[in-house]
Amino acid sequence: MHYSRVMPGYDSSSRYFASTAVLLNEIIKLCVCSAVAAYDRGLRLAWIEVFSRDCWKLAIPACLYTVQNSLQYVAVSNLDAATFQVTYQLKIITTAIFSVTMLHRSLSPLKWMSLLMLTLGIALVQLPHDIISIVASSFSLTLRLTGGSDDESETAKAEHHSLEGEDAMNRTLGLVAVLIACVLSGLAGVYFEKVLKGTNASLWVRNVQLSFFSIFPALFIGVLWKDGASIAEEGFFFGYNAVVWTAIGFQAGGGIVVALCVNFADNIAKNFATSISILISFIASVYFFDFVVTANFVLGAILVLIATYLYSKPDRRSSTVRTQNKGEYRPVPLQSTASEDISPRSPRPPLGAFNEKMQ
Repeated sequence: MHYSRVMPGYDSSSRYFASTAVLLNEIIKLCVCSAVAAYDRGLRLAWIEVFSRDCWKLAIPACLYTVQNSLQYVAVSNLDAATFQVTYQLKIITTAIFSVTMLHRSLSPLKWMSLLMLTLGIALVQLPHDIISIVASSFSLTLRLTGGSDDESETAKAEHHSLEGEDAMNRTLGLVAVLIACVLSGLAGVYFEKVLKGTNASLWVRNVQLSFFSIFPALFIGVLWKDGASIAEEGFFFGYNAVVWTAIGFQAGGGIVVALCVNFADNIAKNFATSISILISFIASVYFFDFVVTANFVLGAILVLIATYLYSKPDRRSSTVRTQNKGEYRPVPLQSTASEDISPRSPRPPLGAFNEKMQ
């Protein structure tokens, strides 16, 4: 995705329109999810479930996700892939904040500590150049190898090369874009959970609804209003090539895989996927884009990975109850999760049954 926006031979006047990529991304997801939903539920039943009475509620998160996808293209156009991938984990913080304020959830001290660690890690990644080595050298803590003057000159050349490569990118604009995208991601995710809590629609039906409602802002706001004049002059597929189509395919496929991961994968798999994605982005940035590895980036990325693992780690509760059917103990869910439907009318076992069992 990043390479499609900065590949050589293309400048701002010959590059493809990001609004068309966002629209095609939603159309691909709509077609794939519609086919699977029709196969899974049947064409008639899938149609009824997709266009149910409350389907309009998904229009709000769909619009938010569309704007978020557009901002991602702005961010990857102005940030290297590794920095974008690490900074984008800020969506964990925004999701936690909206969960506390909108869903009235309470976070454990471990989760708050992980959020603080995540903020520190992202801040380190965003610091300019190798700030850690600069601070260390100011206190005479930098370890100097034999021929230190040559090493210093090589470091200066590398930093100069990095600055020359970043001249075409606006780092501030990229950072602002990814920050807004993280806020929209957290808000859309929590709103989606709040609206759909307790419903029994399938995963594919919900994705069809999201993609369907996402097409309207992508078409009318992005393609027609924002880039309408340029598209009418140059054409819808202006600037497209194999790299652009591959990026769009990965983006659409990634959205579907994320939905599957949220529903079927456990926390270990999610953490593993996040770590692998950051590692791949880091290696690709070094190999393809001459990304200069700095101490603050490595330390910040490690903190982000650790914080992601700690935040996703389930809280352990010591409270246990004895089941009525078997003489076994199981933990009591003291805090409802996103998939639970807790209501005052839920059947509760009589306390006397536990007293009789204990006697």
